[in-house]
Amino acid sequence: MAEKIKRPGGELASRPLHFFWVVDCSGSMYGEKIGAVNHAIQSTIPEMVDAANDNPNAQLMLRTLKFSTGASWVTSNPVNIEDFAWDDLDAGGVTDLGKAFELLAAQLTIPPMTDRALPPVIVLLSDGQPTDDYKKSLDKLLHLPWGKKAVRIAISIGQDADGDVLQEFTGNRELVLQANNPQALVKMIKWASTAASLVSAPASRAKDLDTAADSTDTNAPLVLDMNNIPDHRDINADDVW
Repeated sequence: MAEKIKRPGGELASRPLHFFWVVDCSGSMYGEKIGAVNHAIQSTIPEMVDAANDNPNAQLMLRTLKFSTGASWVTSNPVNIEDFAWDDLDAGGVTDLGKAFELLAAQLTIPPMTDRALPPVIVLLSDGQPTDDYKKSLDKLLHLPWGKKAVRIAISIGQDADGDVLQEFTGNRELVLQANNPQALVKMIKWASTAASLVSAPASRAKDLDTAADSTDTNAPLVLDMNNIPDHRDINADDVW
């Protein structure tokens, strides 16, 4: 049940905002890269809590999906950001990105999504190229109403990631962030997690949305503030990946 937020003149029900971490755990991520991902996401959780508190119209729910040889949910059910704990990931195997898209697509239908939910946020992290046929699964994902309207961000870890594939996922080159070292990765993850956590329906429309859960406007694409997107060239560190 959505939490009731007290507002002058009445109460407003917050809407679920589902946030998905989709993490490449293939063998090329072994060692420093997966360690940096674990550290960066763990360190950004308090900032996500603060961002969620600044966004009372949305109830931020997190899940983690990993892929290597196959794909699987690390977090089997959505968890409120206040209760979310990051489980460190290991790396090994190939890069079955298509399998990850399959599992993700299965969760972006109604049910398990509800018609009251805000469009979801998906952050994909990868350092390589898909080893399976990802196109069919990605096409299915992007043709789902929730997949099409999702905020989709990709973080390219190192210079060997397939930027074209990541752009296919995001649909926008600006939302493919480049991280060539741990410092850049932390900066990219913090921007993606906190900027996306603040995405919500405009306050002026909140009352209308709350009384029109079945309206198509409820599921309209949300606008991500793309100001201050970090640029890896601004980070003074030697490229190590």
